[in-house]
Parts: sequence; structure tokens; C-alpha cells
Amino acid sequence: MTLKKIRLELGRTPDHPQGSSLYGYDIIAPISHDGFLDAETWRAHKKQCTVHRFWEGEADEYGNLIHSRGNKWAISYEPGEEDNEPFFHLESHKLTEGEYVTITEHDGVARPFKIIRIQPF
Repeated sequence: MTLKKIRLELGRTPDHPQGSSLYGYDIIAPISHDGFLDAETWRAHKKQCTVHRFWEGEADEYGNLIHSRGNKWAISYEPGEEDNEPFFHLESHKLTEGEYVTITEHDGVARPFKIIRIQPF
């Protein structure tokens, strides 16, 4: 098990019918050989599991990938839960290039993001 760098870019939305590479995330995360996030490895490497959010017209944000009860995954930028951005069913979602994940962002909107690239970290 090794850490991987995952590139997510905005999928198709009403505002961006073709998706956009100007909005997204770079995430460092432990992915098992079968393509799922691994909570045990995450516990051993929490500090390395970082997130970089890039969004055209806004300042970049940096946070951490977090794991909570119920095997739920989210992005956290500050201590506490007020700013967490949860993933939709990431605990059971295989991470593969070309697939999509959903993140509920700061504004409460759930948006699709395409997995563009997964590479060794």
C-alpha cells in the first residue's frame, strides 16, 4: 500500500456543461491495490494525506483528507466540522481514472468531479 496523488477536475454541471480543468482538487491518499481508500493506512499517514483545492477566481485552499465514524471520508480545512466537505459514498467507491466522485462543497452544493489522474506520490 502506497500513497497516491489523485487529480480531480470538475465534471459536467449546468454552469460547466463540458466540465472544467480550472476547478478541482489534488489529493494525497492511500489507495489499496484494488482501488479503494484504506482507512488503516490513512491512520498511519494522516499528516501526509493532504488536499489542495484550486478554483478559478478564488484563492487556493489547503487541507487534509479525514476519515470519521461510519467509514466516511471528507476534506477538512480547519479543525472542527463547520468547513468539512464530505465525499458521497467514497467508502464504497473504487477510485479509477475516468470515474467520478461527488463532493459537497462549502456552499452546500454537491458537485461531480472526474478522476483525471492517479499516480504514485
